[in-house]
Amino acid sequence: MNDYRILVVDDEEDLCEILKFNLEMEGYTVDTANSAEEALKLDLTSYNLLLLDVMMGEISGFKMASMLKKNKDTAGIPIIFITAKDTENDTVTGFNLGADDYISKPFSLREVIVRVKAVLRRTSTVQKEPEQLQYKGLVIDIPKKKVTIDDTEVPLTKKEFEILLLLLQNQGRVFSREDILTKVWHDEVYVLDRTIDVNITRLRKKIGNYGKYIVTRLGYGYCFECE
Repeated sequence: MNDYRILVVDDEEDLCEILKFNLEMEGYTVDTANSAEEALKLDLTSYNLLLLDVMMGEISGFKMASMLKKNKDTAGIPIIFITAKDTENDTVTGFNLGADDYISKPFSLREVIVRVKAVLRRTSTVQKEPEQLQYKGLVIDIPKKKVTIDDTEVPLTKKEFEILLLLLQNQGRVFSREDILTKVWHDEVYVLDRTIDVNITRLRKKIGNYGKYIVTRLGYGYCFECE
């Protein structure tokens, strides 16, 4: 057995069952849906791969894929299109929508399994960056560039935010002043070591009780040290 979950979406019930049976024989957990409408009612974020038929009812496979790619929660789910439409334009459309592979009917089950394994192997090596970092009640919302403590926003400057993010992303790792200058101030000139100390001091005050977790290692630098 493995931990991969696959959803097969096709309006041919017999084909869904055949694919489900054979993929389960390979150790995958497989669900099926006979329309895009049915599939969209499921928690799609729980799947590692979608096998998606192009020619379905009101919502085609292409349309469903486009909907998924526009939603940040589902945009990263790999998709293999399975279809009888094998013209060059259809193939190009599929890949332009972000498809990871495209299988034309009729196909062999062996081909499907090989392609499924290849896509899962390729996509599982890409680690999705978390959108939030959290330590107890301290939460960093990375896309929104916002820090909250117990659901109350903490107003930080850009540099304070980036220092906190750097330290929290690398809990326990000590960063020297030079490290922080390089990663936060980049190529800005005339930045003194003392500037780091001032920003750290302000940051500690702003995050209240969590300030104690930003620890000074004398002679080395700073780190975020959890209890």
